Amino acid sequence: MPVKLAQIASWLQAQVLCGQDALEREVLLVHAADMMSDVLAFSHPGSLLLTGLSNPQVVRTAEVAGILAVVFVRGKRPSEAVTLLAQEFDLPLMTTTYSMFDACGLLFAKGLRGWSLPERQP
Repeated sequence: MPVKLAQIASWLQAQVLCGQDALEREVLLVHAADMMSDVLAFSHPGSLLLTGLSNPQVVRTAEVAGILAVVFVRGKRPSEAVTLLAQEFDLPLMTTTYSMFDACGLLFAKGLRGWSLPERQP
């Protein structure tokens, strides 16, 4: 079930750092990672990314992977340069004080899901 970024921001009590005009975008999948190589390998375009990293590589990786928006967990805040880069890419950024574990659990409880690897065959 798709959920709008505005609703996700509300659930996570998140502060929108940039991209306020894009909060009507709908999210189907959520990914949580601090390793940007995992984001490139396993994310799907149009997904929401939860991360504890707040450096420029997060924004650049999100752009390449087609991430819809980024939520920084544990109250992390990117620098102004990172926020400006996100604005160039039309990438909404938010920050929440929830831990990654709690943020994922909350979004899962609200019906959002992540992408799973196929089951391994014996």
